[in-house]
Amino acid sequence: MTADVEMTDATKRIDEDLYSRQLYVLGHEAMKLFQDSSVLICGMKAMGVEIAKNVILAGPKAVTLRDNSLAQLEDLGCNYFLRENMLGTARCEAVVNQLTELNSYVQVQTYVGELSEEVLNKFRVVVLCDASFSDQLIIGDICHTNGIKFISVCSFGLFGNLFCDFGDKFVVVDKNGEQPSSCLVQHISRDNEGIVTCNEETRHDLETGDFVTFSEIVGMEGLNNSPPREVTVITPYSFSIGDTSELNEYTDRGVVTECKTPITVEFKSLRDSLKDPEFLISDFAKFDRPGHLLKAFQALDVFVAEKGELPRPYNKEDADVLLDLTKKFYNGEEELSKDVITKLSYVCRGELMPVISFLGGLAAQEVVKACTGKFMPLKQFMFFDALECLPAEDKLPFQQTDYPNDRYSKQRLVFGQAFHDKLSNQGNFVVGAGALGCEFLKNFAMMGVGCGPNGHIVITDMDIIERSNLNRQFLFRPWDMGKCKSTVAADAAWKMNPSLKIESLLERVGPDTEHIYNDKFFSLLSCVTNALDNVDARKYMDRRCVYYHLPLLESGTLGTKGNVQVVLPFLTESYSSSNDPPEKEYPICTLKNFPNAIQHTVQWARDLFEGVFSKPGRVFKQLQSEPDYIDRITKMPGNEPATILSELKLMLDRNPNNFPDCVAWARLQFEELFSSQIKQLLFNFPPNSENNGVLFWSGSKRCPTPAVFDSTNDTHGDFIESASLLYAEANSISTDGITREQVLSLANGVLVPVFKPREGVKIATTDQEAQEMSTSSGDSLSSQSVAEGLKSLKLPPNLKIIALEFEKDDDSNHHMDFVTSTSNLRAANYQIEQADKHRSKGIAGKIIPAVATTTAAVVGLVCLELYKLVRDQGCSKEEVNHENYKNAFFNLALPFFAFSEPILAEKKKYYETEWTLWDRFEIDGRLADGEMTLGEFIGVFKEKYRLNITMLSQGVALIFAFFTEAKKKKERMEMSVSKAVEVVTKVCVPDHLTSLVLEMCCDDDEGNDVEVPYIKYSFK
Repeated sequence: MTADVEMTDATKRIDEDLYSRQLYVLGHEAMKLFQDSSVLICGMKAMGVEIAKNVILAGPKAVTLRDNSLAQLEDLGCNYFLRENMLGTARCEAVVNQLTELNSYVQVQTYVGELSEEVLNKFRVVVLCDASFSDQLIIGDICHTNGIKFISVCSFGLFGNLFCDFGDKFVVVDKNGEQPSSCLVQHISRDNEGIVTCNEETRHDLETGDFVTFSEIVGMEGLNNSPPREVTVITPYSFSIGDTSELNEYTDRGVVTECKTPITVEFKSLRDSLKDPEFLISDFAKFDRPGHLLKAFQALDVFVAEKGELPRPYNKEDADVLLDLTKKFYNGEEELSKDVITKLSYVCRGELMPVISFLGGLAAQEVVKACTGKFMPLKQFMFFDALECLPAEDKLPFQQTDYPNDRYSKQRLVFGQAFHDKLSNQGNFVVGAGALGCEFLKNFAMMGVGCGPNGHIVITDMDIIERSNLNRQFLFRPWDMGKCKSTVAADAAWKMNPSLKIESLLERVGPDTEHIYNDKFFSLLSCVTNALDNVDARKYMDRRCVYYHLPLLESGTLGTKGNVQVVLPFLTESYSSSNDPPEKEYPICTLKNFPNAIQHTVQWARDLFEGVFSKPGRVFKQLQSEPDYIDRITKMPGNEPATILSELKLMLDRNPNNFPDCVAWARLQFEELFSSQIKQLLFNFPPNSENNGVLFWSGSKRCPTPAVFDSTNDTHGDFIESASLLYAEANSISTDGITREQVLSLANGVLVPVFKPREGVKIATTDQEAQEMSTSSGDSLSSQSVAEGLKSLKLPPNLKIIALEFEKDDDSNHHMDFVTSTSNLRAANYQIEQADKHRSKGIAGKIIPAVATTTAAVVGLVCLELYKLVRDQGCSKEEVNHENYKNAFFNLALPFFAFSEPILAEKKKYYETEWTLWDRFEIDGRLADGEMTLGEFIGVFKEKYRLNITMLSQGVALIFAFFTEAKKKKERMEMSVSKAVEVVTKVCVPDHLTSLVLEMCCDDDEGNDVEVPYIKYSFK
């Protein structure tokens, strides 16, 4: 075994294609440290495999696996890399090849020798999985003495614990991993306790104890580039920084930026921690349990030493022995939690994939922290249990000795045979085959979901596998790139458990695929599991689940943050009941004239790409392929026709004939965007100009400086090169053999007109002014002149313009080169700190940071909720206790965990009838002599429900209204309901629909408006 292998040049380089999402979480410096780390993982049962998988995906230098015990049949229940033909071989040898395939940059090896001090010193981190306390103490002492980071993790059925010891003085370089907060200064008081007031456009997002630095301060210049100041938060927009009385008075401007300061954290050894433990609370509803479980876990060790095995499942005698042993370790004042310790005894022989997944994700994240100093470590014990998954006391499974010995043995020990049968016969729809979807399939295969005679899993995803997916979507391998995600994921899950009945689809979920995901499809499901990455699709599936009265397991990740929501039919609110905060939008004027942050300049560059390289090609295609395109444009509202006419004329005027024309265009664009426009802005608003006695260039407005072209400047050269090549591509001009030197040589020869400021040019300083100017700009051209101008356009016969669709992940297409250089040139205009290509890509592509550790932890928690859904399946809503279910939010960087019971659905009422979002009117329109008429339909509500319908709609179409003209109303009342829908919508009802969703406004007996549920109207 040689853990300290030499890294190849390829390994030293961070593969930004592979690690792109992870880099937004860890950053380059932490990633480099991690790539230089060797990790030893001891114990290759399920927990060790899960941790190894997550660590290898993250990308250390080397991972060594140690476990010489032989793989058993029951290991198949949670060891997803184990195959039946490997049973009887050493556990680490059985899985090393599949773990090696996960990441070609990581050396994965096995070791079967003794764990001597010399051996342990080869590793930065040592992880013990499911080891006895005696082994933990021995290895923990060696690690603590030698400065080796030590992690121990164990699981016992529905219980688990994690322990971390990172040494006497462990340095945390970044406690939370968030981007340093930065905002504009509005004022700083000169006082013994100086108060900084920030511009009210942005919260400072600082916490008391953070440190900040200042720049660009006018007046109180002593703060600029001075040592970091400690913050005491006062309000979201103000904080104090200590004594400023010796400084000059603050005059204007300034930027305050959070300064990440290292923190030293002290850890005790495991031996010392057992005497004086520190606990991270994983669930505040179980605040008192960690101390009890620490003693109970120690007692389990003694039980095994005395009896030679763990307590028997649901054996009262063994449970009493464990309780007595626990009391010997316990000297607390409060009474021991006998019920918890008894249930620990009942289930400790079990091994459950969801618990393995959750703890394995947490432990792997601690490995990353130990290697990099990134994020706050877990200090030092964390205990976890999911006892809510068990049924009520009188329904607990009794001890059974005749369970079959198979891959599900250890799950049966916890839940019993009847539960396993229900679980295996579930019908589950997994929506999405990305990182979450891969983890769900792995867990479901191990749990046996969909493996019974009446069970099945359907997974859908329309995406194909890309290189960046391989870092966290662990079912995919390099040779799968270009293949369909759902197909590859389904096949990989089936190989983990050949009993799995799984179908893969490629169609997205949405209104246009309801002929596929129809009534019959949903009728075969027990549950829907969302594995989506966008809000619109989540909301759509949420509506489908409410309509079909199906439980929904909803989850998501954002870097080290994860969330879980369980939606229970007829009980809880749905996903759509609470809205995510809207995506942040920047004011038009800020983007166009007054940027003050790199996000503004990146968005401006991204919009420029769309306007120059994408939109003209789309317009050209419509001009060519749609004969009535010009006529349609002339009928558009407002000033849109005039805008399109202007764009078309510009497109034709700029039509280049050769590549030098493209370079000339790029050079003139440089001058216009980064020099002339800035000079015009300064002509209108000179640097020292005032507005009502206040400097115009103050507050959030940064006074810009025009750029002077310099072909030796890399950013200038990047812009000219990428803009020239993209413009040539968009205009179908060859660029074969073109070099950067040739491009810049051509650019230096372009004749650039001398700038002359224009009088009378109005520049909007507020969004309202911009909107007014935009509206009025179209008034100068009459609709007739616009129409004539459009119809008179002549397209050159050789014109061929292509729409370039922005693609951030292809480094050869120059898209990100253009956006990055354009953004940084504009940032330089406004003295904004520039961003490299990696960060610019994250902003422009709205990339969601992601790591495998968070995904594993989230999916583990979701699958625990699935256990509960299966347990309660077939129960009435009165029999289901929603308090047993857990919504969750966590942040592994802090680390922080918060669990809460799902919120009950809001109750509403009409007359004496209570209803929630899960209720509806079920109207069967299939009568003996044909379909119900609209008049009969309205009569049903009058007679049966005492409701007078005033308006009835289907989607956005108004089918009936009290104010409809009498003749038309009479005609409509005699139509069948479905016919009335077709008449109004002018669209035939699709053949696959057997029912319609209708909504109504209605009055009660007294003529008052009442809010009522929607209507499911069946007509086939």
